[in-house]
Amino acid sequence: MNPRTLPQRPLVGRLAPSPTGVLHLGNVRSFLLAWLSVRSRGGKMVLRIEDIDGPRVRTEMIDRTIEDLRWLGFDWDGDPVIQSMRRALHDAAADRLLDAGRAYPCVCSRSEIEEAASAPHEPVDAPPDGPIYPGTCRGLYASLEEARSRSGRDPALRFHVTRTSEPFDDLFLGEQRGAVRGDFVIRKRDGSPAYQLAVVVDDADQGVTEVLRADDLLTSTPRQLLLYRELGLSAPRFAHVPLVVGSDGRRLAKRHGDTSIDHFRGRGVSPEQIISHVARLAGLAPAGASARPEDLLDNFDLAATPRAPVVGEDPDFES
Repeated sequence: MNPRTLPQRPLVGRLAPSPTGVLHLGNVRSFLLAWLSVRSRGGKMVLRIEDIDGPRVRTEMIDRTIEDLRWLGFDWDGDPVIQSMRRALHDAAADRLLDAGRAYPCVCSRSEIEEAASAPHEPVDAPPDGPIYPGTCRGLYASLEEARSRSGRDPALRFHVTRTSEPFDDLFLGEQRGAVRGDFVIRKRDGSPAYQLAVVVDDADQGVTEVLRADDLLTSTPRQLLLYRELGLSAPRFAHVPLVVGSDGRRLAKRHGDTSIDHFRGRGVSPEQIISHVARLAGLAPAGASARPEDLLDNFDLAATPRAPVVGEDPDFES
C-alpha cells in the first residue's frame, strides 16, 4: 500500500511530567504548547507520570504534580498513567530486542566508559548527551547469565546501533539529520527500563501521534525512532521548542531563584497570571493579558513561538 493512502491516525498528544521535583515555569511553557497544539485541532491528550528515574523520583510529587496541572487549567482524557506500573510492557520490549540480536548485555561502569572516551585516540570534546560508548561489550557475552557470571556484575542492556543517523522532519525545527552516536542503554543494571525505551513503548501503547517537548531532548529523538523501527511500532511526529533559560543563558534552575508553581501559589499568584506569563514567553499572548489555557485555543499558532531560548526567571507577578 502506498504510504500516502494509509489512514491517518487520530491525533493524540501527551503531557509527561517527571516527579523529581515541583513543576516550574519552563515545564509549564512546554506543557502549554503541547496541550494547545493538540487541543486546538480537536485531539486527545493523555497524562503520563514518568517516575522511573530511580532515586531522583519523589513519590510525594506525583499527586502534587497532577493537582498543579489541574489548578493551572490543563485537562486530559482518561486517568493519569503511572509509568512504573507498566514495567511488564517495557521488559517485553527489551527482551524482544535481546532475542532478535538488536541488544546485548553490557557490564561497563560509567567511569569505565568515561575513561575510554577520554583516551588519547578519542575526540577531546564529549557530545552533549554524554560520552560515546566504545562498544566494549558488544558481542562479548552470549546471554545475560554469562555476562553476570563472568563479570560478577549485573549487566545492563544496550541497543546495538547500526545506523549513524535517523533523519526526521521536526514540526517546529524542520528537517533534522538525526545523528546517532553509539550504542545506548535500554535497560539499566537494576533491571528498570531506561528512558529511551520506556517512552517509546508507552507512547506507542497509548496511541500518541504527536510529542512536543523542549529541545534538550532533540538528541534523544533519533534513538527513539530507531527503537520504533526495530520494534515495528508507529512513531509519532516530534516538535522541539527552545528551552526557558535564566539571564545567564543556562537552563532554568534553582540558581535562578524559585520559579516553581508551588512558590507562586504560596505568594497568591493566580493560575491565570502564570499561564499568561508562559504564554508571553511562547509568543502567544500580549503583556498584561490574563488567560486560562482554553482562552488561547482559537488563535494558537506554534510558528509564533520564538526560535531562540527565552529568559523566564523572576517574573513580575502582581499578587
